Amino acid sequence: MAILTYDNVGITALSACVPKRVIDNYHYDLDIWPEDEVRKVVDKVGVAERRFADDKTCASDLCFAAAEKLIADNHIDRNEIDLLVFLSQTPDYRMPATSILLQDRLGLPMSTMAFDIQLGCSGFINALCIVYALMQNHGFRKALMLDGETRSKVYSRKDRREAFIFGDAGVAALIERDEKFGESHFSLNSDGSRGNLIMISGGGYRNMSSAETLREKVVDEYGNIRCDEHGYMNGADVFNFVIVEVPKDIKRLMAAAGEDVQSMDYYIFHQANAFINNHIAKKMKLDKDKIPWTIQKYGNTSSVSVPLTIVSELKDKMQGKKRLMLSAFGVGMAWATAIVPFVDCKISEIVEV
Repeated sequence: MAILTYDNVGITALSACVPKRVIDNYHYDLDIWPEDEVRKVVDKVGVAERRFADDKTCASDLCFAAAEKLIADNHIDRNEIDLLVFLSQTPDYRMPATSILLQDRLGLPMSTMAFDIQLGCSGFINALCIVYALMQNHGFRKALMLDGETRSKVYSRKDRREAFIFGDAGVAALIERDEKFGESHFSLNSDGSRGNLIMISGGGYRNMSSAETLREKVVDEYGNIRCDEHGYMNGADVFNFVIVEVPKDIKRLMAAAGEDVQSMDYYIFHQANAFINNHIAKKMKLDKDKIPWTIQKYGNTSSVSVPLTIVSELKDKMQGKKRLMLSAFGVGMAWATAIVPFVDCKISEIVEV
């Protein structure tokens, strides 16, 4: 049971960036799917709109714009940023690490420690836990954590099981030490035996890119089409897994931290789909007024969805001290829960590029 506690570290500022291109899901790909079928799928997943990056825009570009906004709005001395972490499963290149390129692009000093983390939907909480651990060391002054995804480039528009869910976004978080934060608690979990539930089977080093991995083919009796380098998700098995493991993990962390789930100011869930999140909220008997949503306007942005929801929905509600429960789950399978205090967090307006 990986439950970790940190003292006096927290997020002091947050910013986010989304692409300018808005996708109206009810009118998306009507040349491929009948309109009544599209409406049925969209109503079920709860994603009315999404944002798509253009062909030349990467996750790092979205994160760069968010970071520049954060630095400008908070008058940050770039020379005081000692740690840069980039979280994504859609990096610029296989190598070098995108974080190293962002260190130079952002004008950070060469003394900045920078590295990438390759995790999916649960990744923001995992990465936050790692940064909090490093910030316990007084050799670091400020940490910049960047989290970006361009999932629109990953899934086949001809596979209706995934075609209407995913969107693109990037966030930047400034993390510092301060006694005002007090304790934070994290629970991190993984089950690789279910790794095939959400997967891109081709294009890596186990199954390298080839004409075969790029060949589109019909994959089921419903006529869905994708290649091996498109993402795939077994929605039914993911749902069954999540509704068992996530509530259990929340209860376990609350008990270990000596907390009451009802005492949280907000519950921030990964924006997987409306059906899953509503089921968890009902099962946990959570106050729906404390659960902000962004899936309807940004879709599932993978690891970005948790911080994007905070920036989008809580910008003017974070004055004073707030206790947030963060919960994210997905590809891996991996799932994570955190109890994180926010104190007068400065949240910027969302940038569009």
